[in-house]
Amino acid sequence: MDALLNYHGYLCGDQLLWSIPAALLILLFVGFFGSPLFVWAIAILALLFGFGAPLGLLIAVAVIFAFFLIVPLRAAVISRAVAALFEKMKFLPKISETERAAIDAGVVWVEKELFSGKPNFGSLMDEPYPHLKPEEKAFMDGPVAELCRMVKPWQVWKNREISKEAWDFIKEKGFLGMIIPREYGGLGFSALAHSEIIATLSARSLPVSISVMVPNSLGPAELLVHYGTEEQKKYYLPRLARGEDVPCFGLTEPLAGSDAGSITSTGVLYKGADGKLMIRLNWNKRWITLASISTVIGLAFRLRDPEGLLGQGEDLGITCALIPSNTPGVVIGRRHDPLTIPFHNCPTQGKDVEVSIDAVVGGKDGCGKGWRMLMECLAAGRGISLPAQATGGAKLAYRTVSAHGLVRRQFGVSIGKFEGVEEPMARIGGATYALEAMRRYTLGALDKGLKPAVITAMQKYYSTELGRRVVNDAMDIMGGGGISLGPRNLLAEIYVATPIGITVEGANIMTRTLIVFGQGALRAHPYAFDEVMSLEAKDIKAFDRAFWGHVGHIVRNTCRSILLSLTRGYLAATPSCHPQMRRYFRRLSWTSATFAILADVAMGTLGGQLKLREKITGRFADILMNMYVATAILRRFEAEKQPEEDLPYVHYMLKYCMSEIQKSFDGIFDNLKIPGLRWFFKGWLGAWSRINSVGSQASDGWSHAISKSMLVDGPQRDRMTEGLYLPPESSWQTEQTARLDRAFRMVAQADAAEAKIRKAVKEKILPKKKASMLIDEARAKNVITEDEQRLLREADQVRFDAILVDDFSEDQYHGRAPYP
Repeated sequence: MDALLNYHGYLCGDQLLWSIPAALLILLFVGFFGSPLFVWAIAILALLFGFGAPLGLLIAVAVIFAFFLIVPLRAAVISRAVAALFEKMKFLPKISETERAAIDAGVVWVEKELFSGKPNFGSLMDEPYPHLKPEEKAFMDGPVAELCRMVKPWQVWKNREISKEAWDFIKEKGFLGMIIPREYGGLGFSALAHSEIIATLSARSLPVSISVMVPNSLGPAELLVHYGTEEQKKYYLPRLARGEDVPCFGLTEPLAGSDAGSITSTGVLYKGADGKLMIRLNWNKRWITLASISTVIGLAFRLRDPEGLLGQGEDLGITCALIPSNTPGVVIGRRHDPLTIPFHNCPTQGKDVEVSIDAVVGGKDGCGKGWRMLMECLAAGRGISLPAQATGGAKLAYRTVSAHGLVRRQFGVSIGKFEGVEEPMARIGGATYALEAMRRYTLGALDKGLKPAVITAMQKYYSTELGRRVVNDAMDIMGGGGISLGPRNLLAEIYVATPIGITVEGANIMTRTLIVFGQGALRAHPYAFDEVMSLEAKDIKAFDRAFWGHVGHIVRNTCRSILLSLTRGYLAATPSCHPQMRRYFRRLSWTSATFAILADVAMGTLGGQLKLREKITGRFADILMNMYVATAILRRFEAEKQPEEDLPYVHYMLKYCMSEIQKSFDGIFDNLKIPGLRWFFKGWLGAWSRINSVGSQASDGWSHAISKSMLVDGPQRDRMTEGLYLPPESSWQTEQTARLDRAFRMVAQADAAEAKIRKAVKEKILPKKKASMLIDEARAKNVITEDEQRLLREADQVRFDAILVDDFSEDQYHGRAPYP
């Protein structure tokens, strides 16, 4: 700056004072658009020339830029020195083989755009929004509906098992072979159909849904479809598809839960007496679903080759094999009790179990490749099963609470009209909308063959956490109806089972703090992973490309973050969209730019230690997840033709996402302790961020609009709960959903007649009493018609019946007599 002041040439006084900010603004815009280095060179030289810089300074600056623009020279001198410094300081994280397999699993999808600092929302809004094929819709309307009708959830709960009739139907109709291709006897369904079936069954009976879900998730069928030999496929897949074989998959152990890569189960290669290659297995597995009734066990173990029979070293790594459950040495038959939810979750052991090497998934070529197989399969499976369960549960909560909110009265008013109840009702409505949006958006990627590992990890975490919040709110609203067990209680099973979904397929705490940002920072960042890999390979040319690309990335996002903060996002481009959605696209662009630069600051200052700073990585994960959820919500709104009646849900959840993003930014600003700069982050930048908040919690107006819409019987309520099994209204005497829906419709129909009575009371035509006590008197004074009198009486009766809870005799309670 001193040089500029000394050589300002024809600029002086006020001109110079205004020219310096103008120059900075020009440079900010050069960076904002991600201009290449030669554009920076032209811009800076032009500005220097305009300020009257001497020729010598212009030549010196030009030479410096030329040095950086001549790539071989830059790589040989500067990049080589930087690489040496990074290696000496051990600045970049070391990646183990298991971490690398997890990072390499699947593909990078929209998370790369969100991580970029400059997301292309036009392309993100063009992602497919899938729909069921005709044959899949027929299966939903036929076998799925029939299975739901057949299953009595309360009987399953009390009998502690699924009926033989239901199990036989599941096998006969191919439920266990949804992911198996048709050429092998399976249904060959899309990921969407798979998800829809699980969501529907989950809202009906969790034990049934889990029993169907597991054979179609990580296990023998999926491993064989992707990695099995043709001989293995031809033998096992038809048997699995028709339920002749019941599979389980043994991964977790007493000492290996979320850290599944630390399994201690072993297999040792040896030659049998006939010269064939064999494996001797020993294992001790825990929490294995369906193990006690399985006929074939998919087993993950660490394979050793002490005799060098394969010539690939002694420790071949994690391997997957298929073990018939009746093989000598296999122990099954005992069960865990997962929170009283009656599905088969079990231990299994194996002592000196001997199988041919042909049992390895993929045969001999599959030895040592099990971890990669598991990570690639999990990269897809995490986005289907548990998110479907959470969405199905949320839809059931929505429908149950909306009916109860209208039917149940206190102080003469439907409880859903109290503002205190409106708050949790709105959270249920908004969360249900968001869960369905995320589910569809992710399934669109899976159904076009992608396996976005980071996205599906986010999907699993966010769906199960949002599902937990929904069921907690629903239980609060249901009150006594929620805590009294029996066939009338639709939500207790989901409430009790919620921690199971939180725990399995990667415990949520670990998923948030280690996987979403820990792996996402390397996978989704445009340059970080290439930097690490090029350093390990000692490839200076590749490191040069990655490192200077990273520098440019930092410069661009710094400029974007500053300008978007100054303009509250208004400089960001928006795709074609509903006018009210533009602000959210702009704010998401602003969020992305700030997120990207802060991620680089954290990686740049903490280096390899970042993955140990889990509170920091967890906050980054929250920002990335909320950006993804907001993107999915925007996509759903556009895909469903922007229905105006959905705007309260969309605004409510987008504002919620923005509020959560701001909360996480605040946490990062407060806790990113960078020596010498903490004052800047905690003081200036933190305060600035709060003043320029990217969003605030949704207003009471939006929550009122959501809860009000939930109390209306109409197409929107049906659309929000689409996919639920709805028993026919004629079954209201035995089915609580039908009983509630019947009462909901009848009470809504009677509302106009009740309004007449309330008006008559206000006008002192009728005495001040509850409307239900004035029906006959209102008819006698011609306040209501005879038909309205009949409707009010019937509505009062069904209202009373709908809010009743179950009770039992002592013999029934203690299991000495049949339950109702």
